[in-house]
Amino acid sequence: MSAIVTLTLSPCIDKSFSVPELIPEKKLSCSYPLIEPGGGGVNVARALHRLGSRVTAIFPSGGYTGPYFEHLLDMERVSYISINAAHETRENVIVLEENTGLQYRFGMPPSFLSNSEWSHCLRALDGVEDAGFLVVSGSLPAGVPADIYGRLSEIAAKKNMRLILDCPGAELQRAAGKGVYLMKPSLHELAVLCGAGSVLPEDVPALAKILIAKGTCDILLVSTGEAGAVLATKDKCLLITAPPVKKKSTVGAGDCLVAGVLHYLSKHKSLEEAAAYGVACGTAATLQPGTALFCKEEVEKLYPRVIVQEKHS
Repeated sequence: MSAIVTLTLSPCIDKSFSVPELIPEKKLSCSYPLIEPGGGGVNVARALHRLGSRVTAIFPSGGYTGPYFEHLLDMERVSYISINAAHETRENVIVLEENTGLQYRFGMPPSFLSNSEWSHCLRALDGVEDAGFLVVSGSLPAGVPADIYGRLSEIAAKKNMRLILDCPGAELQRAAGKGVYLMKPSLHELAVLCGAGSVLPEDVPALAKILIAKGTCDILLVSTGEAGAVLATKDKCLLITAPPVKKKSTVGAGDCLVAGVLHYLSKHKSLEEAAAYGVACGTAATLQPGTALFCKEEVEKLYPRVIVQEKHS
């Protein structure tokens, strides 16, 4: 099994809880909070560890909250390399309103990274041995240069790693054509990547074919919410759908999708099998409250029920 390394330049501590009703200017009684380490690549690493993959997470960590963030990862026994940073590791809040079932997400801005801090993160990557995949996930903090993806692509090529990106649409645009193996946009991120106002699930196969032909990346995996996911390469386009489930939260489902795909690819499974397993992981994550990851038992129950069918643009 190939090892996997993740890079998260904007990690966070996720705090999720519920209230009966959101009422302004009133003290509200909250449920006991669920507190977890987060940020795209960190969540991918946590999910991969849960699945049994060999994975190392790399991230900057700073201020009073940084050591606590690392403590949370230690509790899950996830392997990591932390880069000391001057600014606090940010905290996000997810609130469920029980009366309506609506979820509210409050994301704090990424902490600034100095030249030496983000450069140290890249040097840490350069020192990783025996990794077949490099996952870069999450938004870029202020201070990180726009050409960071070109640098990451060079590191991945030198280390013989396949580069996986799950970033906001504008950042995917900057990474297009820079040796990316797989991109995982949402529908909104795909719209930004294509320069379109919006994208519907039925638009995805044709748009994906255009992006692949332009050399944007080798593989495009588009998460389309309840419609499943679309996997596109230069040779095929597949629609992957999971059985309907009663969702509790969609936070982190995309990260779990990426983790499931990589877990199977690292075991040398086919792209079709990997995409189906990823959809099972992402769907299983929605069965959990707040930012909680999937239960592996639920993944194994869902995987045989995932449907893969070929789509034509």
